[in-house]
Amino acid sequence: MRDGKWIATEDIRNLTREKIVSLMVGRDLTNLFPSKGNIPGSEVLLSVRNLRGAYAPTIKDVSFDLHAGEILGVAGLVGSRRTEMVETIFGLRKIGSGDILLRGKRIESGGARRSIAHGFGLLTEERRRTGIFSELASIDSYCAAGGIVRNGRINKAAQWAISTLKVKTPSQRTLIGTLSGGNQQKVVLGRWLLTQSDVLMLDEPTKGIDVGAKYEIYGLMIDIAIQGKGIIFVSSEMPELLGVTDRILVMSDGRVSGIVNTRETTQEEILNLAAKFL
Repeated sequence: MRDGKWIATEDIRNLTREKIVSLMVGRDLTNLFPSKGNIPGSEVLLSVRNLRGAYAPTIKDVSFDLHAGEILGVAGLVGSRRTEMVETIFGLRKIGSGDILLRGKRIESGGARRSIAHGFGLLTEERRRTGIFSELASIDSYCAAGGIVRNGRINKAAQWAISTLKVKTPSQRTLIGTLSGGNQQKVVLGRWLLTQSDVLMLDEPTKGIDVGAKYEIYGLMIDIAIQGKGIIFVSSEMPELLGVTDRILVMSDGRVSGIVNTRETTQEEILNLAAKFL
């Protein structure tokens, strides 16, 4: 099936992984990951120092740097507190101690609205529960004085997102809940792109979507990094971490157990680091 239509029925003995992917996406997909055109710069965009959440279970003394133009992967086993880390940085969870610095300047965390104003974006792991909502993350930008919504600007922004992210939808007014999982994820990602976030945190952005949509999201991530923005990419899939990122931060029981260069590491090294504090 593709886009609600029957495409083919094949004997399993005649199928290969490549042929299944081709039937699913409607074209040959010789590479699972796009070419990496981003080059991380020397500028430290985000610094996290000794960050700890206020309430257990939480992260413990997390420290790392994110460079402009970099895709920083975050790996770890279930329960390693990867989600807790990005939610604490974004302000959804209260900070107990530690510092967050944006371009060398310490910023105060205080909820999603303040984080968006600082230039942070967070695509949450649970798309249906916390990612899909009726308002734009940048809704204030589309309102005139007195809170009057400028429909023309919203329509223009929606069309930009549909075209740029190749969202398959009958129209702008189609309810997001009726779209496929991959197209829902593109819509949610598009909302954050409209905020022009300098630091975009993506928590399992390819979870539950097909291989074709995954490839397109990988390409968008690389394009964002090419613009000089920083991406923190949380994933449970080792191949995509190794295929898309520049460095990988490994979490173990709420702590950073290591940060490795993607081109120089192996799955075995990452798994050993993930089990370091268990």
